[in-house]
Amino acid sequence: MGVVGATRCRWCGSVMTPERRGAEVRTLVVEGEAERLDRYLAGRYPDLSRSRVQALIRSGDVSVNGCPARPSLVPDAGDVITLRMPPPGEEAPLPEALPLDVVYEDEHLLVVNKPAGLVVHPSPGHSTGTLVNALLAHRPEVARADLDPIRPGIVHRLDRDTSGLLVVALGREVQQALQAAFKSRAVDKRYLALLHGALAPDRGAIEAPIGRDPVHRQRMAVLREGGRPARTEYRVREYLGAYTYVEALLLTGRTHQLRVHFAAIGHPVVGDPVYGRRRERLTISRQFLHAWRLAFEHPVTGERIEAEAPLPPDLVAALAEIDRVP
Repeated sequence: MGVVGATRCRWCGSVMTPERRGAEVRTLVVEGEAERLDRYLAGRYPDLSRSRVQALIRSGDVSVNGCPARPSLVPDAGDVITLRMPPPGEEAPLPEALPLDVVYEDEHLLVVNKPAGLVVHPSPGHSTGTLVNALLAHRPEVARADLDPIRPGIVHRLDRDTSGLLVVALGREVQQALQAAFKSRAVDKRYLALLHGALAPDRGAIEAPIGRDPVHRQRMAVLREGGRPARTEYRVREYLGAYTYVEALLLTGRTHQLRVHFAAIGHPVVGDPVYGRRRERLTISRQFLHAWRLAFEHPVTGERIEAEAPLPPDLVAALAEIDRVP
């Protein structure tokens, strides 16, 4: 999605981001010798590094005479520079050279294999070290002004402790096309999960609305009234004693959908700290949930993109341990 509420400058046609509630606004009039904008601001605000200034410029939070600017712009004496400092949690992320497992890549989009423990985009408490930070270093164009500066190019998400495939758009039109494909169920999005108990029948569907738990507001739940429609299809890959190894097809994208649906029918995901069992007999530090397959029609070329990511080592080890668990 683009920046919500964004407009275009009537003079230059550039995208202008909306005012942010709680933002600190700094204004100054250019004096002295001409130098590029990012250097000029970094030299006059000791609390801002040059890279931080560049990130604010990319996110549309710096304007010159009311128009969005580029880091390389050289303002003239008398120009008025306005800089908005977003409130905590809404600052544009900076590029970070983090490891990135790219499964597919072209000029329009890429598919990455996210490891468990990696947060997808910045949020309160996770301002750095996210997938978005890594993407900005790998493909700087993802920071273009027509994308959300906090979640640039993000089409869908995975929980922090869920591993697997994500598609990222490198432009607004591609992003909107991919989001529409997800909404219309045109994307084949499959997960591998290990569940408690013997799930029966060996294939089926769970169709139950999901919404915020009315009692525990930090959790999601299947609701009798309200909630958003949600459908999960599954087939059993293997029965493993006290566990069931399943492949799940996600037909809607509700928060924690697989975890909530399987817990609701009495077969929670192994290792799930929120919806699962308090004590696990297996040695596992996170939920056994992996987005292993992603297939969709490329929104620009029409090519069928089919990507797969093998089960990561920690989940392979958990499966191997089952034979040793009494």
